Amino acid sequence: MGQQLEVRLPDGVRLHVEATGPVDAEVTAILLHGWTLDGRSWHRQLAELRARFAGRVRVVTYDARGHGRSSCMALRTATLAQLGDDLAALVDEVAPTGRIVLVGHSMGGMTVMEYAHRHPEHFAARTAGLVFVSTTAEGHTHTAYGLSPRIARLIRLAETTGAGVLARCGAWRPPRALLRALRPSIRWMLFGDRCDPADIRLVTSAVAHASLRSIGGFRASIGAQHRLATLAALGRLPAAALVGDRDRLTPPPCAESIAAALPTTELTVCPGAGHMLMMERPDAVNAALAAVLGQVLAAAPGPAQRPLAA
Repeated sequence: MGQQLEVRLPDGVRLHVEATGPVDAEVTAILLHGWTLDGRSWHRQLAELRARFAGRVRVVTYDARGHGRSSCMALRTATLAQLGDDLAALVDEVAPTGRIVLVGHSMGGMTVMEYAHRHPEHFAARTAGLVFVSTTAEGHTHTAYGLSPRIARLIRLAETTGAGVLARCGAWRPPRALLRALRPSIRWMLFGDRCDPADIRLVTSAVAHASLRSIGGFRASIGAQHRLATLAALGRLPAAALVGDRDRLTPPPCAESIAAALPTTELTVCPGAGHMLMMERPDAVNAALAAVLGQVLAAAPGPAQRPLAA
């Protein structure tokens, strides 16, 4: 059975955390969800990880600030920089010793990069492997929504303007009736050729639990982030990057640039898949997770197993 935890951050925000596996496991895998989603995004990975690695790996998921069952926050903290700081605090709280593998989808992958950029010593002391799922290190550089550049610019302008309005709406949440009406648009934006109706329902439920402040507030820093240099400085960490060739938000060039910056990365492009690879192609994501975790478990524990000195 999983364990539910609450991590209180220095600014008073409370993070909802779920963990399975022994606290003293050899490795802790921390799975970070995407923008407007929550920890349930990884439901097709949790059972597989438990079955494959039994007591050797502890698995942690959590809802980012302003998302899911975590509390809302001040607008000024709706940034990727703050999410990187939150991840450093969460690691100290839920995995104070031992090696960690960080697995990030979309905004979650960008959060991992921000953690590495803002807390390089902390990151180096603890992190033993990385998995990037449908994410980017280049903001909206490659985001064209699968449309012509002119139309993409117009959509981005409308999106960023709307985001500014939503960011000022505080802890309110999107009306469920509106989300039901937008379900076809959500399906088009996030999924590829095939989509299980249950996945659309889960994604819609997650968006319904995200505060309007988080839906709007994080947009600016997500579009502006550039962290290829950070990735290039990470050395020889085992890593994987996965992307769908129908991904309208983080298309294949995003994953290709990650793999170029971090040459240890095993790149997987999933034909016909969109942005929600954990749901659309769970076997591919599970295989990449297993490969990185297997490499980490096979390696002798080194400095990454030691906690930082106080």
